[in-house]
Amino acid sequence: MNNKPPEFLVVIPARLGSTRLPRKPLADIGGKPMVIRVAERAQQSNAQSVVVATDSPEIQAACDQYRIECLLTSPDHPTGTDRIAEVAQLLKLPADTLVVNVQGDEPLIPPELINQVAQTLADNTACAISTVAVPITDTSEITNPNVVKVVLNKAGEALYFSRASIPFVRDPESAKDVMHLRHLGIYAYRADFLEAYTRLNPAPPEQAEALEQLRALWNGYRIAVHTASEAPPAGVDTAEDLERVRQILAR
Repeated sequence: MNNKPPEFLVVIPARLGSTRLPRKPLADIGGKPMVIRVAERAQQSNAQSVVVATDSPEIQAACDQYRIECLLTSPDHPTGTDRIAEVAQLLKLPADTLVVNVQGDEPLIPPELINQVAQTLADNTACAISTVAVPITDTSEITNPNVVKVVLNKAGEALYFSRASIPFVRDPESAKDVMHLRHLGIYAYRADFLEAYTRLNPAPPEQAEALEQLRALWNGYRIAVHTASEAPPAGVDTAEDLERVRQILAR
C-alpha cells in the first residue's frame, strides 16, 4: 500500500434546476453561494484542483467572482456522473487520473473524507470506483427506503446497493455480527471509467432502485468502499436543511 497521498482532482456537479429547493447551488450561506462553500471545503483537501461543472451561466458567474474554476457543460446530462465525464473529456484527463465527485449540496463536507475516498481508490488498483459507507446506528434507517444500504465482500468491495434492508436478517440470534451500512454519496472514479460510463445503458436494477451506481456493478466494474467511523454532517435537500447549515456556519 502506497503511503504517499494520491494525486486527484475534485469535480462538483452543480445544476441550477432543483425540484425540492429551487436554485439550490446559489442559495446564500453566510454571504456566499452554497456551491462556493462546497468548493472552498474541497480546496482544503489534498486535491490538485477543484472544478465546478454546471449547466448554468449564473453559477459560472458566481464561480468567476470567487476565482473558482468552472466549466460550462451540456444541460442534457441525465446524471451528475455524465456531467463529470464531460469534464474529464474537456480537460483531456489521462486514463488513470483520479476524479472525486463532491455533491454541490454538501457545504459541510469534511476535507478528510474527500482525501479518504481518493486514497481508497488509489489503494484498490483493480477497482474503477470508490465510495464511502458508515455503520447504521439508528435501526429505523435499515427499513427506510431513503437510506441507501450497501453490502460488502470480505475485500471491502460493494456486492450490492439497495433501498431495501440488506442484508435481511432472518434469524437475529445467528446474525449478531451483521453490520448494516449506510452508503454516502461521495465517489472517486478513474478517468477511463468515466469515459466508458457514458456508453453504458441504464441497468435493470439501477432503474428499479433509482441508484446509478448499480450500472457500474451490473457491467462488472468493481467498487471499493471505505467504511468511515461516523457520518459527516448532512447535506442540503430542503429549506430546513439550508437553515440548519446557515446556523452551524454562523457559529
